[in-house]
Amino acid sequence: MGCSTLSGPVEYLAIGHVTHDVRPDHSFTVGGTVSYAALTAAALGRRAGILTSAGDDFDVSVFNGSVAVACHRAAQTTTFTNTYVDGHRHQWVHKLADPLDRASVPVDWQQPRVAHIGPVIGECDQALVQCFGPGTFVGVTPQGYMRSQDGGGRVLAHAWQVDPQLLARTSAVVFSLDDIRGDLQAATSLAQRAHLLVVTMGARGGTVFLDGTPTPFPALDVVEVDPTGAGDIFAATFFDALSTGVHPMPAARFAACLASRSVTRVGIAGVPGWEDIEACEALLHV
Repeated sequence: MGCSTLSGPVEYLAIGHVTHDVRPDHSFTVGGTVSYAALTAAALGRRAGILTSAGDDFDVSVFNGSVAVACHRAAQTTTFTNTYVDGHRHQWVHKLADPLDRASVPVDWQQPRVAHIGPVIGECDQALVQCFGPGTFVGVTPQGYMRSQDGGGRVLAHAWQVDPQLLARTSAVVFSLDDIRGDLQAATSLAQRAHLLVVTMGARGGTVFLDGTPTPFPALDVVEVDPTGAGDIFAATFFDALSTGVHPMPAARFAACLASRSVTRVGIAGVPGWEDIEACEALLHV
């Protein structure tokens, strides 16, 4: 039980809120970009860590010791309800933990191979990228920078107010078509300002923009059970592959394969296992 298991340096650092995602029966499962991303990195054989903020009720034992957690104690844990209608997610936020900024990063964790900034609802200061030196691959999944809430807790979408310093330091950006409300022009515009940007499109795969030039990639044809976390699994796999020198297109195909397989299972159970990795890894060499 407890909110922190901080230990030595990590290779893959995921920054953002862990969450409690409320189920229809009012129980909850663990969620948040960082949960899916760090568990995916661990499955890929990396020493993974999560930098987060959460309340006393967040139990790190859900990670089964495979992920180190640096947790800034908050009065409550960020809590969401997610529903899906015609393939589109609708969200409500009930509780919020505390913001994360440059001062939140432990000294031992300032030189990971990959730093993945993955807010769920604006909790990550965009200046966090300045914590990491040139030897760190910085990946950003900005969906949490594209969200706010109304007075009743309903999560609203809005344009990302990009800090130019963040974009200049970022190695790759990944978000979904749903995050930008289907506005591909918005993605194209952002892609002109980023070296490497990916828009995921669920069952349709997605598009890699390399220096503004778009190239599509496919997803697997599977029966979807639960899409929650698939984009986070894609991003973590993609960032990890890129950080080891894999070209963006095979990295995207490999990541899409693991993400596709993840949606056939519910929640955290969608995190890749060795069978998934073995089934997809040939795509790294295509």
